[in-house]
Order: sequence, then C-alpha cells, then structure tokens
Amino acid sequence: MTQSPVIRLTDLTLSPQHHGTRFEAAMAAIAAPLGATHLGARLVEVPPGKAAWPFHSHHANDEMFVILSGTGTLRLGTESHAVAAGMVAVCPAGGAETAHQLTATGDQPLRYLAISTMREPDVMEYPDSGKITVFAGAAPGGDKAARRIAASFLQEDAVDYWEGE
Repeated sequence: MTQSPVIRLTDLTLSPQHHGTRFEAAMAAIAAPLGATHLGARLVEVPPGKAAWPFHSHHANDEMFVILSGTGTLRLGTESHAVAAGMVAVCPAGGAETAHQLTATGDQPLRYLAISTMREPDVMEYPDSGKITVFAGAAPGGDKAARRIAASFLQEDAVDYWEGE
C-alpha cells in the first residue's frame, strides 16, 4: 500500500524547541514526511510572548505563513503587521528588507503553517545580531544530516576574499 498524501494536523506529533527566554515553539514536519522534496511545510505552535526563530531573511527561499489560531505580530523589514486566524503572510527571499519574525502576542498560542521553497544553498541574514548563516546540501528546515556546509558567523568577522591565499 502506498503512503497517503493526506494527513490530519491533529495527528501530528509536535516536537519542542527553545532557546533562552525569547524563543520557544513546538513543531512537526508536514511536507517532507509525505514525500515533498522542493516544498517545505511544518505546523508551528508558539507560546504567548515568544517567537520560534530570530528575525531573519533568506536569500534563496520564499516563505508563507498561514495563521490557524491565535494572534501575533509579523515583523517584516522595518514594519510590523498584526496577524490572526484566517490570515496569510508572505515573506519573499531578499535581504534585510525582507527579514521576518512571527511573535505570539495574545494569551493563547499562535499556531500556523510555515511553508517554504526548499532551495539550497541558502544564505540567511540576521539584522538584529549582524549574523550570517550558510547552508548547502540541504535547505533550511531540511535534513541536517545531508548538509555539506552549515556555518554561522558575524558579518564583522568577514575576511577579504584573498585572505590566506
């Protein structure tokens, strides 16, 4: 029997992640377990007052967020937008102008589908911390074991192209 291409969100098992006091979420992959290789999707649940990830942009991947329940704020570039159940937010690839972050603002968790292209390599930019991350071999959200390169560094630590040659 072949695997069904259909899954109920209520059947997904959420795995928690947290870092410090600002970042916390529970999530479950949707697209990859059902066979998708060029489309990423996961269910994300963020507790009130938290964000799942730091403010960041992708230079290769577009992202879309379908808000299922709760309320939050989408920080996109220099602007902020209120989000709530039934809304969709699109965050295209780009630089600091498309950096984004969803934060749960209500008294209930913010629950959403995070959907993305799965292009690799990708370069992520973190305007708040001045950090850059590079992934090759697997896109962000992809199979970490398949990554040939996974490096994060501060932009201020960058060296000249010819350094050490």
